[in-house]
Amino acid sequence: MSLYPSLEDMKVDTMMRAQMSHHQPPSTYSSSYPSAPANVYPALGNYMGLELTQDVIALNMPEYQIQSVQSGSGTNNIIAPISSQSPSLVKATVTGAIRQVVLCKDRDGKCGLRLHSVNNGVFICYVGAGSPAALAGLRFGDQVLEINNVTVAGMSMDNCHNLLKKAPVNGIVMAVRDRPFERTITLHKDSLGHVGFHFKDGKIVGLVKNSSAARNGLLTDHQILEINTISIVGMKDKDISRVIDSSPSVVNITVIPYYIYQHMISKMSSSLFKEVDRTPAV
Repeated sequence: MSLYPSLEDMKVDTMMRAQMSHHQPPSTYSSSYPSAPANVYPALGNYMGLELTQDVIALNMPEYQIQSVQSGSGTNNIIAPISSQSPSLVKATVTGAIRQVVLCKDRDGKCGLRLHSVNNGVFICYVGAGSPAALAGLRFGDQVLEINNVTVAGMSMDNCHNLLKKAPVNGIVMAVRDRPFERTITLHKDSLGHVGFHFKDGKIVGLVKNSSAARNGLLTDHQILEINTISIVGMKDKDISRVIDSSPSVVNITVIPYYIYQHMISKMSSSLFKEVDRTPAV
């Protein structure tokens, strides 16, 4: 799925693709039109009412630094954690870009997600495991901008859910803004099946020296969001441990700075995280 700096950019790109598809044979379309570059990112701006300015980042997430990178005609920002102990550190690119997601409904007529209205924006607060929403790549904390070309900014949670309920079984198109500052890091289990980090309430609180986690740039004060694409938001630590233990030798950990995670949780319904599995989805 390509990333776009803005919703308008995505719409223009979609129009251009449609026009080129109309004027060119299908056999030449896919190879003649390049996808949007994956390293195009907009300024962070506002997320759930949180202004992610350079001053806020420096004050609350000092392990991050802003680097200006020239891409095309404009200057874009990427974020790279600072760590002198991690020579193989993976850069954390800002994923506050726009992407298009197409999903369907299951046999019960549900997509498997729930939305929440925050500061006139609509955010995903729950994605069911193995649901159409999960398979399409929707995740906790992503912001929904459109549902089937209907702008949802300012809409209530109930109105957004009704849009999904009235949508057809197939071909539900959503424009989604990624949650900011997330990182996905690939770790490898050692001979004892460990990847080398400690966590409490899903928050990374310690690293084991010379472990895969330490070598690959995992940072403390970050919250785990997914393990091998499985959402663990709201899980108890013992259940998170089971997910890691049952994972293959290669473990992909998706994390976000705890400062941002705290803000996300404060804006979402607290009952969601006490009874995740009992929460109805649409």
